[in-house]
Amino acid sequence: MDILLVSENAINRAIRVLHDGGVVAHATETCYGLTCDLKNPKAVEQLFRVKKRPVHQPVSVLFSSLKEAEQFVVFSKKAFELAKKHLPGPLTLVLPLRSDAPFSMYVCPPSLPVRQAGQTPIPNPTIGIRISSSPLAEQLAASFGSPIATTSANLHGQPNTYSAQDIIGQYASEELQPDLLLDSGPIPIHPASTVVEVIGERVNVLRQGDVHC
Repeated sequence: MDILLVSENAINRAIRVLHDGGVVAHATETCYGLTCDLKNPKAVEQLFRVKKRPVHQPVSVLFSSLKEAEQFVVFSKKAFELAKKHLPGPLTLVLPLRSDAPFSMYVCPPSLPVRQAGQTPIPNPTIGIRISSSPLAEQLAASFGSPIATTSANLHGQPNTYSAQDIIGQYASEELQPDLLLDSGPIPIHPASTVVEVIGERVNVLRQGDVHC
């Protein structure tokens, strides 16, 4: 795992790593996270292996703007109201995928459907979308040029990470590690993002964080 203090050169290096199919760890407004190119199935598979994430648990999608997200998911009146109120910020909206999205994104390893393994694929699958208020996360999403994965950087089942040292400690004995860690120093401890599924006007809170809907 290469470790670089955050700078323009480091961010440019991170973008190259993502284009090459690598996994990058970086700070967000909640905790440190992992990202990769969602258009690249091998990159997504590597992210799941690095994190030891169960393959039936989809990662969320980091967009650079609400306008970009609208190309990929269906915003009901209620979903748009929540997005305008809380985004950018620590809110994950789980919304139906558009049938005319510009391209496919792999939120799980591609051998599985978007929904959990063993379930019958549904006609209109959903994805979790994030628009981060972290300047670094926003810059990564904007500079990469297309939506990227976002999930917490901790190993599955371990505590969230709030510094480069937390990540280094968790991965010290792991054979698979992120390819690059962008070190922003310690960040304030916050809970993970609030996760809300919005189908039509129905709101279902799946995980409660700092944002209350």
